Amino acid sequence: MFMDHIVLNANDVELLIGFYTQVIGLRPDRLDLYHQGKAPFPSVRINDSTIIDIFPKSMWEEFSDLAVGRPNLHHFCIALSKDHWNNLQLRLAASSVAIFRGPEKVWGAHGDGISVFFHDPEGNTIEAKYYDEE
Repeated sequence: MFMDHIVLNANDVELLIGFYTQVIGLRPDRLDLYHQGKAPFPSVRINDSTIIDIFPKSMWEEFSDLAVGRPNLHHFCIALSKDHWNNLQLRLAASSVAIFRGPEKVWGAHGDGISVFFHDPEGNTIEAKYYDEE
């Protein structure tokens, strides 16, 4: 079993696509089809098995009482190699994305790792972690 995808509700799809591709370093998926009106939403790919779908407001606003549609998501975590994690730190700083917690040891799917926490442009909390290969 594995995580297939998560869905983020977006007020500004292009802003989130830019953040996840340029700052986080994920690659877009179906972005051209979305821009052509042939796909209802774009995605960004975490790996071969997992994507993040970015839902435009038209897809979620009718189902939410809130101005933003994420009442149950506390945060999600991406695991990286230590080198990629270090490079992410540089991209976050260059993009003026504040780390509000960490680096610190945090338990995850593979035991304890070193994590930082930050927000994407729409306020979703992201944990970025690496596991030491000791």
